[in-house]
Amino acid sequence: MQLSLLQHAARWLLGIFLLLAGIGHLTWARAEFQAQVPRWLPLEADLVVLLSGFVEIGLGLALLLLKSRRQQVGWAAALFFLLIFPGNISQYINKVDAFGLNSDTTRLIRLFFQPVLMVWALWCTGALTVRKKQLAD
Repeated sequence: MQLSLLQHAARWLLGIFLLLAGIGHLTWARAEFQAQVPRWLPLEADLVVLLSGFVEIGLGLALLLLKSRRQQVGWAAALFFLLIFPGNISQYINKVDAFGLNSDTTRLIRLFFQPVLMVWALWCTGALTVRKKQLAD
């Protein structure tokens, strides 16, 4: 399946974003990410941050480099965004300040961007188009 120039640019942007966020998990933003780990999760917050950082680095690299598995990477990235969504909800519910999200309003607005990231991952990899075609056949 052929992607448009806009899809390629969006895929590269998302890949770079994930790569940088993953590196941030392991380095400069580690404490900020720890603040977003839900308290109910039965794992140490630092471990969750490290593991999710490695996943983000892997997804970022895959978005940038894996041409033959692009749609699968799109689904994997969308699933990742879904799986980390409880952390965003927890941050909102527990009023946790992190990444400049220091009010209920900013934390609430952020919740609406998670579905956008999911659709972005599926669209820029062509996964949505392939799925629509499969459903139509």
